[in-house]
Amino acid sequence: MQRSETCDSGFKDSLSSEVSRVGTDSFDSNQPESACQKSSTMKDGLKLNPNVDNTEVMNEKPLKNRVKTKLLALELGGLPDDKLLGLKRNSSNLSSDSGYSIEHVQMKKGVGLLSGVALIVGTMIGSGIFISPKGVLAGSGSVGASLVVWAFCGLISLLGALSYAELGTMITKSGAEYAYLQEAFSPMHRTLGPVPAFLFAWTSVLILKPALFGVTSMSFAVYLVQPFYGDCVPGDLIVKMVAVLCLFFITFINAYSVSLATKVQNFFTVMKLISVAIIIIGGIYMLVNGNTEILKTGFEDTEPSWSMIALACYDGLWAYDGWNNLNYVTEELKNPHRNLPLAIIVGIPFVTICYILMNISYFTVLSKYDLLMSTAVASSWGDVVLGGATFIIPIAVVFSAFGGCNGNCFTGGRVMYVAAREGHLPEVFSYVHVKQLTPLPSLMVSVLVASCLVLFGEIFQLIDFFSFTAWFFYGLTMACLLVLRYTQKERHRPYKVPIIMPIIVLLVSIYLVVAPIVNDPKIEFLYAFLFSVSGIVFYVPFVVYQKRVKYMTNITWFLQIVLMVAPSKYVPVE
Repeated sequence: MQRSETCDSGFKDSLSSEVSRVGTDSFDSNQPESACQKSSTMKDGLKLNPNVDNTEVMNEKPLKNRVKTKLLALELGGLPDDKLLGLKRNSSNLSSDSGYSIEHVQMKKGVGLLSGVALIVGTMIGSGIFISPKGVLAGSGSVGASLVVWAFCGLISLLGALSYAELGTMITKSGAEYAYLQEAFSPMHRTLGPVPAFLFAWTSVLILKPALFGVTSMSFAVYLVQPFYGDCVPGDLIVKMVAVLCLFFITFINAYSVSLATKVQNFFTVMKLISVAIIIIGGIYMLVNGNTEILKTGFEDTEPSWSMIALACYDGLWAYDGWNNLNYVTEELKNPHRNLPLAIIVGIPFVTICYILMNISYFTVLSKYDLLMSTAVASSWGDVVLGGATFIIPIAVVFSAFGGCNGNCFTGGRVMYVAAREGHLPEVFSYVHVKQLTPLPSLMVSVLVASCLVLFGEIFQLIDFFSFTAWFFYGLTMACLLVLRYTQKERHRPYKVPIIMPIIVLLVSIYLVVAPIVNDPKIEFLYAFLFSVSGIVFYVPFVVYQKRVKYMTNITWFLQIVLMVAPSKYVPVE
């Protein structure tokens, strides 16, 4: 084994006083090193200081040229508790002066059952149910049909989420669709197999997740700023600036601590549910007092066209979006074999019941015409039922939007984190802060992309035209489950659903991809499709041929030092 003295001396000149040395070793992975060799090399190359915890971080996966890089011996004035970092005493790796090595850094499992339910409920119940739940009514045509559509969409979401629960308990990696697409299709072909997972990461990281993050922050900003403008409409600039401040504040929370992020999510979910309870209880009060005229219209004027009913289902399923969010953080979920399916079974039926009861409450005082014409349905309802207390509704929307924004931030960065760890994005995006144990680089990139979309993009149009791609990948994930049932029949499945469930969701997904394009064909749908597949342009050189961007290694080292991040590794659930 030979040390690179050039790299070592270069770093010695440039590191700050906090850092003693960054050493780099290269070796042929076909020649395993002995424990003695490793211990000797570490002692010579890193000059272990008995007064501090020294750290060895090894990349999980060798590069194409079969070179592994050993990084970091940072004297940071003490590292976090060894139990949090997963330190292992290993006398064969380091001298007794140190006594510790970090074989990898992994994020702490800080999401329990309650936090998992809060994440599902908090991200599914967004501001839309308070502002504009009229798409379902417009498509179905009648009060009774709209309530049936809400129930049907809840059922489809539950079937999809339970199918994801089977995948998530079998493949306990974070990243949801990305991890499942990679597991199912990569073994089929060395070059083409990983393409679906890569294209999902490409579309999700650059458009879907940041756009959803940004839209939710815009809803928060509009309702936060509006009271200061009275009857006037706030300017776009101030709304966008407040939205960007919201994005950065929430990202700071998520970068600082997983525990803090889950506590924030739990708090705002409780606030949101209090607002939901006020609307539901108000509706019950109106029903008891005989306000049933509108509900008695039942299925009058139901839309005879099945295509219109299907579009109502499309709008309804959009309101339920977020049913898969817990699968994005499976690695941080305590006891995922139990808590993942249990959180889904509790959370999604609860949201379905809330949606149905809230719509019934709206219909106790608002006619179909009133509901369709209202720009803020909950506020219109509050004017009649709450009177002077109607100010509660804008506060409820602010709480709901902030909680949804926090949930989107918490889950959105994990796709980038896992994709980078698998070699589909720059490796540094998979690094984890060595003290806070959060995916700091991926969170930073996510908030920057979301901020750019808020400030410079037509973010609402992006959501409209890319929503069909989300259902395309949902359907492809259902196909993953079917493929794995065939290719990995003997694999242990802690939770297993009847095969009819993923088939139903797959058929619904196919429809939801085709329906908006057929019903209202626009050139923007083609642009969205072309953008999604354009990832191939980057996949071929950087993934297939393993081309490296010049100076990327130096940039990675620099970011490691500045951000105090280190490579992470997936540890399977026992």
